[in-house]
Amino acid sequence: MALQGPMLWLSVHPCRGLVDEKIKVLVHHAAPVQRLTVHTLFRSEDGDDWEAFGHYVSDSAGAVDVSEDVCLGGTYSGHEPMGLLWSLRPVPGSRPSLRFRKKDTGTPMLVTISLHQGFLSDSFTERLPLASRVVERWYMAPGVRRVELTEGGVTGTLFLPPGPGQFPAVLDLPGGGRSLPEARAVLLASHGFVTLALNYLNPRRTAGGEYHVGNDYFQTAFSVLQTHPQVIRERIAIVGLSFGASMALGLSVYSPTIKPSCLVSISGSHVQPAGGSLGDIFAEFKKNEKNTRYDEEKRVIWHDLLLPIPSNPSKKVDVGQLCCPLLLIVGKDDQNWPAEESASDMKEMMEMSGNGHLLTVLSYPDTGHLIEPPYSPHCRSSNFINAESREKFVVLWGGEVTAHCHAQEDSWWKILDFLKKHLYYGPQSDITSCT
Repeated sequence: MALQGPMLWLSVHPCRGLVDEKIKVLVHHAAPVQRLTVHTLFRSEDGDDWEAFGHYVSDSAGAVDVSEDVCLGGTYSGHEPMGLLWSLRPVPGSRPSLRFRKKDTGTPMLVTISLHQGFLSDSFTERLPLASRVVERWYMAPGVRRVELTEGGVTGTLFLPPGPGQFPAVLDLPGGGRSLPEARAVLLASHGFVTLALNYLNPRRTAGGEYHVGNDYFQTAFSVLQTHPQVIRERIAIVGLSFGASMALGLSVYSPTIKPSCLVSISGSHVQPAGGSLGDIFAEFKKNEKNTRYDEEKRVIWHDLLLPIPSNPSKKVDVGQLCCPLLLIVGKDDQNWPAEESASDMKEMMEMSGNGHLLTVLSYPDTGHLIEPPYSPHCRSSNFINAESREKFVVLWGGEVTAHCHAQEDSWWKILDFLKKHLYYGPQSDITSCT
């Protein structure tokens, strides 16, 4: 479990675990009150190197406990047990505007943790470390199965927890972009939920041109989960991020067949044509393109695209009709979507309609749009390829590193608690009063 170096002993526990599991980094047998730098290095599947580092001083016994000791500087500072992971950032000289995404969720992140003499801030690869360890960080727990789904015209990736089941299920609706992210879905499956990451944003092509999927596509996907032999059909949630959260809200209210047991909306909005399809929503957004802003670095800011929040009921989802528990995750520095303004309006609508007791809002200061699983590197801005137009540009997501990463950790465990409460421990159906 440990690697013996000259005079020093560096250990990491566990050296293999899920990405949402905390690690404990310990240094022994250093000199008393010795200045040391603990460094992490990770190479992405695209060949980009990411690093983080913290400065520590050993105690009188020559020990450092990263989980307990104060970091005096680096890519993070203060008492931050997991700063060596969440403060990962592209090394100097990397390609601009990178966003970390794990593509192959069946393989681990291999993170090298190394120890260096003195307080260093650069040129780590040019120096011989005093000691090092390689740590495996997995999204997929042992026994989780990945199945590429093409049933009933629906495309996506299905993740099945270990064992015969039956299990509660989650329909995972990711946000914009051309590729289908699977990290959150497989991590949910690793915690005991059959999870379908649904591919729905990329336009479909026919001889007559391109088209967006209709609401029947989502209804089919929900039905696929309901009828799967390893799923408890009465216990299905929808989790959506960004555009996916907006779709989840509309479908949960207006679809005659999509009746989730609970709903998680991450950085979403209810502003859209009431009862509209995906194509209707895109058409409405295009009408508001004039509200697009740019910062001094020419990064796209879409925050105002849906503002002001309309008073016209035909322009937003009537969440007063929502019949299942709703958890809203809101970043107060979201530069991409008016999540905070939308949450405030949804709260007012639900309280006026008498279903306010179904709503829980988690609101995080200095937190941006991309609220991802815990210990993921914060992404303030990144390259973005529009799924519809295939145009490439840089989008500003918002958030400050430390606050945003704390929000990711806090919200993740509360999302899991929310899903367990309503899918594992709650009544067989939370929506019977609305059917």
